[in-house]
Amino acid sequence: MIDTAYVWSALGGDPALLSRVTAVERPGVLRARLPVREAAGACVGACALAAAELGARRAGGGVPEVRVDDGAVATAFVSERHLLVGGRAAESFAPLSRFWRTADGWVRTHANYPHHRDRLLAALGLPRDPEPGPGEPAAVLAERSAREVEETVYAAGGLAVALRTPGEWAAHEQAAALRSRPLVERARLDASPARVLTRVGRDPLLPAAGLRVLDLTRVVAGPVATRTLALLGADVLRVDAPWLPELPDQHADTGFGKRSARLDLEADRDTFEELLATADVVVTGYRPGALDRFGLTPRALARRRPGVVVAQLSAWGAYGPWDGRRGFDSLVQVATGIAAVEGTEGRPGALPAQALDHGSGYLLAAGVLRALTDQADEGGSRLVRVALARTAAWLLEGATGPADAPGAPEAGEVPPGPWLAGTDSPLGGLRYVLPPVTFAGGPRDWARPPGRWGADPARWV
Repeated sequence: MIDTAYVWSALGGDPALLSRVTAVERPGVLRARLPVREAAGACVGACALAAAELGARRAGGGVPEVRVDDGAVATAFVSERHLLVGGRAAESFAPLSRFWRTADGWVRTHANYPHHRDRLLAALGLPRDPEPGPGEPAAVLAERSAREVEETVYAAGGLAVALRTPGEWAAHEQAAALRSRPLVERARLDASPARVLTRVGRDPLLPAAGLRVLDLTRVVAGPVATRTLALLGADVLRVDAPWLPELPDQHADTGFGKRSARLDLEADRDTFEELLATADVVVTGYRPGALDRFGLTPRALARRRPGVVVAQLSAWGAYGPWDGRRGFDSLVQVATGIAAVEGTEGRPGALPAQALDHGSGYLLAAGVLRALTDQADEGGSRLVRVALARTAAWLLEGATGPADAPGAPEAGEVPPGPWLAGTDSPLGGLRYVLPPVTFAGGPRDWARPPGRWGADPARWV
């Protein structure tokens, strides 16, 4: 089911609390063949309810009312398109991040980051400098099969995915590995004592106030989750490797409420352990296994920091033959058949937003909030896992056919103005989207704008 009740059940929430949620439906937003509007609202609604539940636990009294407005949700799911930095629109996909025709179909590449661009060009036998025009990759790719390109580019450390139909993906081993997994995986890691939640006030009600979140995420989904925790009062410290570049506009869009530091997890291990020693939540957004050598498996973290909540976000999931592969929202849409469903006239299409990224981000934040509430009752270090490909499977389950096609009339489209705001920041003047996670008495905006990437010290305030 594509509704808040289904998501809330996946989070282990009390079904009686669903009566606290009301929705403002605007059918004209996020138009697609798949139920994107409904899925987006369900993810945000469940996240807001998890926040309200935790807030009531900490402040006393009943669970506040939650209001989910499709206009706010739709605007937030395309937040990067509304972002202005010093009056300049944010940069979107790089020239080599796109669909290409192959000898037998289509392939989508992703080359927004310089190292992914270089690996893609190397796999295709093309020079890196100067960057070739679109005609050169097109000529090379037109002579190869889509699956061959997928495997060749992956072997070179790049990113390319062949277009599949939903049926073809359903027959894939990776889809089979995820099929039995819940939308949000939740597990108890040990028998550590129940979490003692300190009292918080209600003006505003900040459910995550005083909690420390180590944010080891990148790109969109993970940062959306930690941006949401920051909204709710958590002290979020994002930690990045010094040698991995970040896209400035992407950081500006998802960096609200956080601090940002650069840290070599191998050379600065003592600093990381000091951070972990008093962290309440560790959120990771790297492919499964990528951080294991630093002792960042869930159980290793729980041994060193009993009572921690470990939240993991990945593209393809933690199981199956693709568990160690890199991936992005656009590529998951292509592999799982979403791009085929949303296509027209023989060409692949795309969802009206990076809905897998944004939706999964709110699912992960909701999972963390629910884990904190459960800890107060039952104790135990906790694990929460979300995968873009599992979110994609849920969305595909709600397919309704061509009635909601992207080309249908856009009656009811809602102007984004009510959900846009402006602020000064170290990055310059910003126009940005207000958070869609709202409940009675809760925060309406972040406490601080994004700062410069990596400019903060690697320590807690």
